[in-house]
Amino acid sequence: MPDIVEIAASNEDFSTLVAAVQAAGLVDALKSPGPFTVFAPVNGAFAKLPAGTITTLLQNIPQLTRILTYHVVAGKFFQADLRERGAVTSLEGSPIPLDFTEGFEVKNATVVAPDIEADNGVIHVIDTVILMG
Repeated sequence: MPDIVEIAASNEDFSTLVAAVQAAGLVDALKSPGPFTVFAPVNGAFAKLPAGTITTLLQNIPQLTRILTYHVVAGKFFQADLRERGAVTSLEGSPIPLDFTEGFEVKNATVVAPDIEADNGVIHVIDTVILMG
């Protein structure tokens, strides 16, 4: 079974995410045994950010790393596992609120494809980049 990075790299919808993970030097970490739960924004999620944001982040690797690690949780949590929780703690250290009132939402993003299993975790595809604060 492919790992989280291999799954993301094989899907064109994650090309911005993959480029950001490479720029932040997080590829090896996300290829490690983990396990990890990743809330993976599609390209359209990055496109919703204000103009110039991605360029700015690519020039500020510490900030880019904080944002990317805010999308990752230690452990392998499928949608059913997360339903029992009100929030999870990201690798960045901040809580990510979960809402199952109308579907499956994490912070301000809707999960559009849950439970993509990887060798070292699980991916939940989201439609918006989630930001701390």
